[in-house]
Amino acid sequence: MADYKFKEITEKIIGSSMKVHAALGNGFQEVIYQRALEIEMQETGLGFARELSMPVHYKGRNIGERRVDFFVDEKIMVEIKAIISLENVHLAQAKNYLEAYNMQVGLLINFGAISLQFKRLENPKFVPIQIPINH
Repeated sequence: MADYKFKEITEKIIGSSMKVHAALGNGFQEVIYQRALEIEMQETGLGFARELSMPVHYKGRNIGERRVDFFVDEKIMVEIKAIISLENVHLAQAKNYLEAYNMQVGLLINFGAISLQFKRLENPKFVPIQIPINH
């Protein structure tokens, strides 16, 4: 298996998602899975914010905001779906969010399929923010 950025954290998120899907199956609304995943991630000891409002920028200007389902350990964006099957449009949307938020890694998780679906996404346009150090 490849050595992915933040692999240990993403594995915990995916493991928590698998527990939720095993217990609830498919067929519930997205918010039900979101609440159950919140409980599982708390039990796993992951730090996160749920429904975090994030600014969206265009050409350096704030043009609005969007809520991310989970922002885990201040590093990983998690988008949840409860649909029959993930499609290219959902992947494109999640990739756009990564770029808009300037986040390096994201997970797209679908609880709506018979088997849990998840995609790990990386932002090739990620730019680390340099914080100036005053001497």
